[in-house]
Amino acid sequence: VSVTYDGADRPTLHRVNLDIPEGELVLVVGETGSGKSTLLRCLNGLVPHFTGGTLSGRVTVAGRDTRTHPPRELADVVGMVGQDPLAGFVAEIVEDELAYGMECLGIPPETMRRRVEETLDLLGLADLRNRPLTALSGGQRQRVAIGAALTSHPRILVLDEPTSALDPGAAEEVLAALQRLVHDLGITVVMAEHRLERVVQYADQVLVVSGGQVTTGAPATMMAGAPVAPPVVELGRLAGWDPLPLSVRDARRAAGPLRAQLRALPPPVHLTPAAPEPSPTEDPESGRIRVRKLRAGYRSVPVLREVDLAVERGEVLALMGRNGVGKSTLLSVMAGMRAPDAGTVRMGGADPLTLKGHTLLSTVGLVPQEPED
Repeated sequence: VSVTYDGADRPTLHRVNLDIPEGELVLVVGETGSGKSTLLRCLNGLVPHFTGGTLSGRVTVAGRDTRTHPPRELADVVGMVGQDPLAGFVAEIVEDELAYGMECLGIPPETMRRRVEETLDLLGLADLRNRPLTALSGGQRQRVAIGAALTSHPRILVLDEPTSALDPGAAEEVLAALQRLVHDLGITVVMAEHRLERVVQYADQVLVVSGGQVTTGAPATMMAGAPVAPPVVELGRLAGWDPLPLSVRDARRAAGPLRAQLRALPPPVHLTPAAPEPSPTEDPESGRIRVRKLRAGYRSVPVLREVDLAVERGEVLALMGRNGVGKSTLLSVMAGMRAPDAGTVRMGGADPLTLKGHTLLSTVGLVPQEPED
């Protein structure tokens, strides 16, 4: 299979040969822009029926040729979860979105109701069932998108970075659910993922996409030369371990001799660099963040309660928490994108809500979860 988009000077995929057996979990890896999403979209006919361009060669999915079967005629066997969940939603409410695909397939109402309830419990969405999709966090939307694909009970599930916006706990729950689908129900799962440490140890085979070519093999074999690899694999490469570890458990088993070598060495000294001092002509508050008794929420739902935060000039702060607890809300308040319900925020000594234009942009910049925002 080769795929060339209109106006491109070279094919995105070039003479790819691939066979994925039933009931396997296949991990697709590669650098950004390597063609992973194009490969995934070939599996349900989005390439070329929706994306345009030229597809040469032949793709068959569950025996159906994607040339003659557009996406709507593959929807009963292939479930697709894209990188941007919001772009794929049709309904307005979580529960309705979970049911929509089954409605299109004409599934009986009693079966639909049972599957919706099972999916709500499986993905921890029960508390969100009546929430508008636009009011959800990025991670919550991602879980709804996965649930909407699962309710139709497809034989093949294709996922494009399904855990990119999930907190670690939610990601583990989703991956555990996918494993059960593969092992217990024989569903074929094909997924592209950048956070390989979460999933590589569960994969049956790995597809590496690079320069338009696709190579495939056992995970440990493919990780030896993959352009991207999880930290534990990088450690195995540095230590020269064979086979390469795919999990922390594998690395711990292989690390005995390395531990013995390191035991004789003095421990490293970690030096914390001092924060840069402002120049004599610069405001001493420059680069400082001060948040006091901050409260913020949406309508009658409080999200942030009595938040106190102090970050000094030159520090790096990691903000962690489950999906939907208010991380993005806090960042938007700090960037002057929304007003708090109570409390004060000072960015570089100034209230970001009072800053306009160039003054605001030179004080605080925001990179949102969704780049197109």
